[in-house]
Amino acid sequence: MKAVLYESFRETPKIAEVASPNASQNSVVVEVRACGICRSDWHGWMGNDPDISLPHVPGHELAGIVKEVGPGVRKWNIGDRVTVPFVGGCGKCPQCVSGNQQVCDFQFQPGFTNWGAFAEYVEIGYADENLVALPEEIDFVTAASLGCRFMTSFRAVVDQGRVRENEWVAVHGCGGVGLSAIMIAKAFGARVAAVDLSREKLELAADLGADVLLEASDPAGTADAIRAATSGGADISIDAIGHPTAVLQSLLCLRKRGRHIQVGLLEADHREVSFPMNVLVANEIEIRGSHGMQAHRYPEMMGMIMEGRLEPRKLVSGTASLEESVEVLCSMGGFHTKGVVVINSF
Repeated sequence: MKAVLYESFRETPKIAEVASPNASQNSVVVEVRACGICRSDWHGWMGNDPDISLPHVPGHELAGIVKEVGPGVRKWNIGDRVTVPFVGGCGKCPQCVSGNQQVCDFQFQPGFTNWGAFAEYVEIGYADENLVALPEEIDFVTAASLGCRFMTSFRAVVDQGRVRENEWVAVHGCGGVGLSAIMIAKAFGARVAAVDLSREKLELAADLGADVLLEASDPAGTADAIRAATSGGADISIDAIGHPTAVLQSLLCLRKRGRHIQVGLLEADHREVSFPMNVLVANEIEIRGSHGMQAHRYPEMMGMIMEGRLEPRKLVSGTASLEESVEVLCSMGGFHTKGVVVINSF
C-alpha cells in the first residue's frame, strides 16, 4: 500500500510502498477514506512522543470502511462505515472499566503507538471497544475532522469544563482545537472570548460566534483584557495551542473558582510553566487536562451534528492528497494552518 513514511525525526517524510496491515485477533483493517493532518502528528514527527518507533507512518484522525475483521471481533462487519477516537482503550484495565478509555493503561493510538492512517489502510486494535459507527449523513471528510481536535474539544468543553449556559469561555489559540471549542461552547449557550496572534484566525472565530476577539500580547495584559471584557474573568479557560504563554494567560484570566482546561501539547523544551500558586489557592482555581474522548461519548456529539447544532465541516479549511500532506505536516510548527486540513485522496 502507499503511505507517508518517515525514517528519522525532523527529516522530510516520503511517499513509500509498504506492506498492508492484516487484522489480528481483536482488530480490524480500515480502508482509509479521509484523515486529518493534526499538530499532534507534527509533534510526533518532531520526536516529542516517546511512543513512536521508527520507521513510522503518522495519522490518527481517520474515517473509512472496514475491509477485514479479526476472528475475535463481534460488533463489526466488512463494509461498515466507521471512525475512531485517537486513543483506543483495551476494555479491561481499571480506567476502561470505569468508562475512561481515553486514559487506558494499555492504550492503542494509531499514528503513535502503531502505524497510522496517512496510508491506504490502517489496523485498528481493540475494535469492539473503540470503533464508532459513522452515519450515512456524515461524510468521510467531516468524520475525519472529528477524530482528534473536535472530539477532544467536545470533551474539554462539555465533560472537563462542565460548561453551562451564559458562562464565559476563553479560548487561547484559534487553530483547529480552538475553533472547535468555540463552536461547541456556543452550541451550549456560553459566551466566548477568542484569543490569537492572527487577525485572520480571529475573523474565523468571529464567524463561529465568538463574542470578544483579542489579539494576544503579553500574558498579564491579555488576561487583564479578558477579565475586563467578561466583567471579572472567564469561568472556563482553554489552552488550545500548547505554549507556556497561553497556559499562563489562561490561568490568569480566570475568575474566582474558574476552570483551566489544558488541551494543547507543549513542546519538549517548554513543558515547565511557572504560575503563582498563591493565586491558585486564593481563587480556588481548578486545573484539568483533557486527552481525547471515549467512543461511548460520541453519540451526543454525533446527534448534535445531525441536528445541525454543530457544523464541524465549517472548520475544514482544505483537503489534500497523500503527497500534498507531507508539506502540510512539516509546516505545522509555524501555527499557520487555518482550521483543519484533511487528506481525502490516496
